Amino acid sequence: MSTATITAADINKLRKQTGAGMMDCRKALMESNGDFEAAIDYLRKKGQKVAALRGDREAKEGVVIAKATDDKKTGYVITLSCETDFVSKNAEFVAFANSIMDAAIANNANNADELKSVKLGNETIADKLNEQIAKIGEKIGVTRFEKVQAPYVATYIHGEYRMGVLVGFNKENDEVGKDVAMQVAAMNPIAVDKESVSPETIEHEKSIAIEQVKAEGKPAEMAERIAAGKLNKFFKENTLLAQAFVKDSNKSVGDYITSVDKDLKVTGFVRVALGA
Repeated sequence: MSTATITAADINKLRKQTGAGMMDCRKALMESNGDFEAAIDYLRKKGQKVAALRGDREAKEGVVIAKATDDKKTGYVITLSCETDFVSKNAEFVAFANSIMDAAIANNANNADELKSVKLGNETIADKLNEQIAKIGEKIGVTRFEKVQAPYVATYIHGEYRMGVLVGFNKENDEVGKDVAMQVAAMNPIAVDKESVSPETIEHEKSIAIEQVKAEGKPAEMAERIAAGKLNKFFKENTLLAQAFVKDSNKSVGDYITSVDKDLKVTGFVRVALGA
């Protein structure tokens, strides 16, 4: 995208995503040739406090279903997408999504392609989807499929099927499972702990932090040390166990879990939300 094709709508979209000013958003898009993620990095490097994208780009409308097997050792999240909220709020559409989820569980499906070949009644789910497309007149599809296996999997659906969460644990605890799943929904962590954060993400955040320090006019020799502090803050705000517990901000999620059961561990999680 050239600067000539950067529209007011583009600028407004970036402003809504980041909270930055209109002129700052315009300059960021111009400097980044219209690349939204690069524009967000540009704003962050200039020291602006913006909302960083996490890459969770699902269909704008539809429903998210989260459910575990009866033994709670396997959890699934699926997104059944559609084009309008009129369809997504229809009881038949929600029931159809739940029937797909039940078929996934009954057949131990491992991915979306495998799920589409599963039978729902006398037809495959792929055929059922085509029937719904013909009936409703909207593009409909299973656009997200996630599966978590652990000794215990907690599930949570937020809002009117707008978000689904799975959290795996090394042992069962329904109360903690619900609390931690709600934490994941509310705070959108990127990993369980800092050791689970990818090296690419760490390097990216470190480079952002160094550019922020330089933008603040700090001496170059101080950049690495200050950047390390900013990186630790990033881990505290964005990794599950280090985050402040939403029900009691005086303790971290890790401290909360330990206070209930010192042997209870989070093994992984998945968070799927509607919306770009």
